[in-house]
Amino acid sequence: MLIDPCELSPSYVRSIAPYQPGKPISELAREMGLDEAAIIKLASNENPRGIGPRTRAAIDAALGDIARYPDGNGFELKQALAARYGVDLPAIVLGNGSNDVLELVAAAFLGPGRAAVMSQHAFAVYPLATQARGARSIVVPASNYGHDLEAMVRAVDDETYVIWVANPNNPTGTFARPDVVEAFLRRVPERVLVVLDEAYNEYLAADLRGDSVKWLRRHPNLILTRTFSKAYGLAGLRVGYAFAQPSVADIMNRVRQPFNVNSIALAAATAALDDMEFVARSYAENLHGLRQLEEGARGLGLDFIASHGNFLTIRVGKALEIYKRLLRRGVIVRPVGGAYQLPEHLRVTVGTAQENEKFLAALAASLKE
Repeated sequence: MLIDPCELSPSYVRSIAPYQPGKPISELAREMGLDEAAIIKLASNENPRGIGPRTRAAIDAALGDIARYPDGNGFELKQALAARYGVDLPAIVLGNGSNDVLELVAAAFLGPGRAAVMSQHAFAVYPLATQARGARSIVVPASNYGHDLEAMVRAVDDETYVIWVANPNNPTGTFARPDVVEAFLRRVPERVLVVLDEAYNEYLAADLRGDSVKWLRRHPNLILTRTFSKAYGLAGLRVGYAFAQPSVADIMNRVRQPFNVNSIALAAATAALDDMEFVARSYAENLHGLRQLEEGARGLGLDFIASHGNFLTIRVGKALEIYKRLLRRGVIVRPVGGAYQLPEHLRVTVGTAQENEKFLAALAASLKE
């Protein structure tokens, strides 16, 4: 009898449902016979402004050394992050996007016989990273689409090693105030790591941003993760990072792949971090676009989840059917049924004013079809 090689993989790996990214423009063009230039993609929470001139110049300068391996320790980027946020270099972990950093947490601290707590409707990578290590997911029902932090503390059991918290959360855009989060941190047992995923931190209004970096001193079980993929516009280069206690960061770095951040990405991120004017304009334009989408949704009589990110999740009813109708009109958004358990909603990234206008027009037509 022939043995299926797939049976050699652990059952918890074989049962993983792969992460589904937003549909690429080129793929939709092939499927529908559409002109790529006429398609807009509002599915992956990318920055429609692209990158700033400083970042582009840094990329051009780094191309000359492309034949050499990157700095495996990412010294210059770590030094820039340390100067910006007042942390020590040994407290920093770099990743191939913040998704990679989340995977490093799971690889370092989860395994069979262990568990991780997460919220319903939270980022899909949390249960995937947990399951890939043979650990158990404890999913806590959401409260008004957001994290019920009190219930998440109560859900911690003897096997819990990690709590995943996205703030703001993707795909709902919900947000817990800094005082609420810190009160939650005080209640979590010190033996349990809390991963505070702040991928959308730069899109928060100034009065909502807590100084979470300072919390690291008071809570040695805290890990902060952030990314350059959103407000900084570097989604295609994949750069993320974590701040943690040096001992925790050391464990994460032991399971990190050598050269996991490429040289172009390192140079671009270092330059982007210094271009706060670009980030400030990205924030302002995103806020304007978010209001444009909200007003458009209201005009169509649709409910939406108030968002603190660069996207809006709108309740459209038969979401998968509306999604397909939008595709035929050259508009790519993101259905959030399945793992996210929001089968009546679509998540739309805030685009340019023109892209938002095209989406709203296509949505209006799709609802009438």
